[in-house]
Formats: sequence, structure tokens, C-alpha cells
Amino acid sequence: MLKKAILLPAFIISALGVKAQSAYLQLGSEGYHNIDRWETLTGRFCDSLSNGNKPEARRNVVHFIESLTEKTDSGAILALPATALSGKLSNIDYFNMRQMVSESGEWASDENGAIDSKTSLLNTFYKKQYNLGYVKTNNFFVVVNPVLSGTVVMQNNTPANDPVTGAAIPGMTTANSQGGEIRGWIGKKIGFYTMITDNQEKYPYHVNNWVQRKYEAIPGADYFKRPQTQFGSYDYLQVNGYVNADIVKNHLNATFGFGKHFFGDGFTSLFLTDNSSNMPFMRLQARIWKLNYECLYLELTPQYVKGADKIMPHKYATMRYLNVNATKWLNVGLFESQVFARTGGYEISYLNPVILTTAMSRYNGAGDKSILGLSAKALIAHRFQLYGQFLLNEFRIKELTGGNKWYGNKWGVQMGGKYFNAFGLKNLDLQGEIDAVRPYTYSAQDTIANYTNYNQPLADPLGSGFVKVIGQIRYQPAKNFTITARATYYMRGNDTGNANFGSNIFKAYPTATTQYGVAMINGPESNCKIMSLNLSYQVRRNMFVDLGGVYRNYQNVDNTYPHSSTTGTSNGALTTTYVYFGVRINAARRAYDFF
Repeated sequence: MLKKAILLPAFIISALGVKAQSAYLQLGSEGYHNIDRWETLTGRFCDSLSNGNKPEARRNVVHFIESLTEKTDSGAILALPATALSGKLSNIDYFNMRQMVSESGEWASDENGAIDSKTSLLNTFYKKQYNLGYVKTNNFFVVVNPVLSGTVVMQNNTPANDPVTGAAIPGMTTANSQGGEIRGWIGKKIGFYTMITDNQEKYPYHVNNWVQRKYEAIPGADYFKRPQTQFGSYDYLQVNGYVNADIVKNHLNATFGFGKHFFGDGFTSLFLTDNSSNMPFMRLQARIWKLNYECLYLELTPQYVKGADKIMPHKYATMRYLNVNATKWLNVGLFESQVFARTGGYEISYLNPVILTTAMSRYNGAGDKSILGLSAKALIAHRFQLYGQFLLNEFRIKELTGGNKWYGNKWGVQMGGKYFNAFGLKNLDLQGEIDAVRPYTYSAQDTIANYTNYNQPLADPLGSGFVKVIGQIRYQPAKNFTITARATYYMRGNDTGNANFGSNIFKAYPTATTQYGVAMINGPESNCKIMSLNLSYQVRRNMFVDLGGVYRNYQNVDNTYPHSSTTGTSNGALTTTYVYFGVRINAARRAYDFF
């Protein structure tokens, strides 16, 4: 078990004694966009911040903002005259900075950055503007907040009836979550965070197909209760929590918990995304000089067929990611991972925290899934950011240059760019990205060591064998109002019947239909167009009202749609159009415009 595997590093932590610590900024938070924006506008990378390794510590976020700004006597935040931000920020940026510092006010320079409420509730609750409960002494700090959300979706589908069962597709779906979160520290040495929500969700039609027929999994979640009917409500718990501490203050941090991670700067990542469920993890982070290094030990759940409740088996992963600020404007990184299964628990050789030990998988003589990756990010003209990833699983130079399209040439590439204050309009930000992954790239020699967790891909939700283009416009015209428009187009191969054309990463790659002539889009080609628009208004900090719509058109050129391997219909295109209205408090917006 992973818990046993981390006893050694846990012992080392206790033996050395722990220092200061920090909770993390929640994944999905708008704060990550703002950090990215401000760092790009400065024209240089912050050595104590690494926005490509998420989640990021609240402490680092606050210190980064304070390094760029000064607080006036009235509490307002302004850019330091000597910084490159002078003249580039709007009043909206200053507002966002003040809000982010207040939200993590315990890490402000005076340890009291949280904004006081003008009126508290019963002189006990919401004494601070953003926190239901807030307690801080010299040796103890805790914040308690509700986590709530509710969404109503009105949808229209063509065809209007499910082609497999003939059931009429409902015109309305609903989703709701309710729970709470707690974060804090003890003695300024041990940090902790816990969030739990109870969720009931009915999905738009294409998502309902994804859950029922393709992966038999809830996007981003783990165990769930099946509904009684085809379009019924799914019920599941979502739990996230961890404890952490600095082994060497501000330089080496250790975290043990249950949650998600993201490596990269794009909409998605070829290395690791937060699309699959939460997982047990041990995280070691080192930030020294211009180096940022992270080592993740993960306990994963291999693919399964949902049936009666049972104890789930486990597999494991070790991931290492090293990136360095080579210059003030250029960051380069190196990534590696191994996914493996052992009946006796965690493979001790993979506990090695040193990167470039992929050779261990050869030493072990097992069919472990080993992946190498390169990343790069550049800041240009205090306005642009270029980023990319290259993933390599397996290749042979002879086959790579031979032009025979060997199925074992497994690689993926991501190229993207961001344009902040586009065309001179402040708070107008653009982003574009291209992702391409060869067939079989995330598959393994068996059906266990593939790059998945709880019936979901660990990287891009499309799996392998696809090319995808994404563009986004984000505009914040007022302090509490944000408009986001996104367009996605992808092409992907489909497996048909028992044939393995390489898009389904749950199938073992030795069962490939052919070893040569394997194109990027292999098998019957499908294409999908998605357009979405979201309007978010922040009533008060972390309390949002969302209004938006999504158009999705999915078609396979061969009209071949086995319901077990795709979200399409039995023939013709599947078109889904829906509008939604939602309210959320301390929760990221639940979106389905990525597949």
C-alpha cells in the first residue's frame, strides 16, 4: 500500500523537524489565470513560483503579489513604481490582487491580510469578508467555509431519442453539491486542508453517454451510485484533503493527502491533468535557486467493470517533474513517470526521488508504463506567453525515419500561446492551443499499467490518436464580471467492435489491429465541434452566478458508432445544444466543453 511505502520519507520528515507550511490554492480557481497574467506582464519568471506545477501554495501566491505591489494607508494595492507592471495593470487587476491577498490573508507580510466584514453575522460568522468561520492566534489558524452549487440545464438534442434504447432525451437536467471546507495550520508548522461535498447530478446527453457507455465513470470523481433509470441522477461523494509541512523552510515541502494535480500551462496536459478522480498521494517539492522539482507518489485504481460493491484493487505511479528558469523569460522542464502494479504493494525502487531513473523499469523486468516528457515556456514582450510539451513513450529511430508509420512510435505534442491585454485592451486575454497524440501512446502491454485512474485517462480526456485545436477569449470588463468564450475542434480515430485502432487507452497495445500504416487518426475518423459561452458575476467573493450555453456537434465519417466506445449515435451526427444557469459558493464551475 502507498501508506506503507511512504513510512520512510514520513520518518525523515519527523526526524528533521517541520517548519512553516501553506495550504494550496484550489484547482480550477480563477487565481491561476491571474497569476499567469501578472507574471507574463512583468516579463520575468518568479523563482519562488511555478504556475506549471499545480496546485500552488497560497503562501507563494501572496508573496508573489506583495513583491510586485505596495499597500496604501487605505488598504488599496498599487504596483510598485520600480516594477515592470507600472502602467500595465488596470483597476480591475488591483482589485483582483487585493481579493487574492485577502483570501489567503494569513500569509500577508503582517499575517493579517484578510479584509474585515462591515457587518458580521451574529457577531460570530463572516467577521472576515470571505470566511464563514475565522480563528487566528499565535499558534493556531483555521478557516471554515461552505461549498455549495446548483445548476439547471435546458438541452435540445438531435436525434431527440436515444438510438439504442429509444427513450426520449429529457429537456432539462439538474446538478447540485453541498458540503464544506476547512484549512489552517497548527503552530505555524503543520498545515491541513479538508473538503467534502455530497453531489447529485443529471448530465447533458453526451456526458450521460460518456458516463454510462464509454468509461463507466463520473468525470473527475470516483465511486458513484447508479441511477434507477437511464437519465436519472448520479450520487457521489467528493473528498479532498492533505497535511503538509516544510522540511527546509521555503525550499523543501512534503505533503501527504488525497487529491489532484496538474503539470502544465495549457487547457490540458500531456503529463498529468485533474480530469480523473482524486487519489492518495505523497508530494515532495523542492524550490532552490531557479530550480523547481516535484516528485509524486500515487496510488491509482485500475480499470474495472462496475458491478456489486467490492474492494477495488490498486496500481501505482511515480512522477517526477524538474523545471528551471533558464533565463528570466525562459523556463524549460523534464518530466518522467512510471505506472505499475505489484501484488505486494509499492515497488521500492520507484521510491527513488531522483529524476531520470526510468531505467528502473527495465531492471524490474516488468511491463511498467514509462513516459518521458519535455516542456518549455517563454515570456515575450511583456504581453505574450508561448508554451509547449513533448511526450515520448516509445520509438525506434529506424521505424521513426522509415516512413512505415510503425504503431510503436508513441509520442504527443502540445503547442500553445497566450496574449494578455490583447490589442491594447486591458483585461482582454486570448489563448490558443494545439494538441496531438499518436495512437497507443498511453496504452500499456496489459490492461493494468495503462495511463489511467478509476476508468479515466490521467492525461487528456480524449486518450490517444487525436488532434485537437482550442481557442479562448476571456474578458473581465468590470471587477466582478467575467465573459469567457471557447471553441474546440478535434479529430479522433475510433475503435470498432473488437478492433484496436489505438484511441482506447484501456486496451493493451499488443492487440493492435496492425503494426504498420498507423496514422495519427487511425480507424474510423470522428470529428467534434464545440462552442461555449459563459458569463460569471461575482455577487461577493467566491459567490458566483453563472449563465451560459454550449453547442456540440459530433460526427463519425463512416457513421460507425458502437455505443461502448464513443459518445455518438448509431448513425448520423449527434448535436447537443444547451443553456444553463447556476449558483456556486467556494466551488469551481463544473464544465463539460472539453470532450
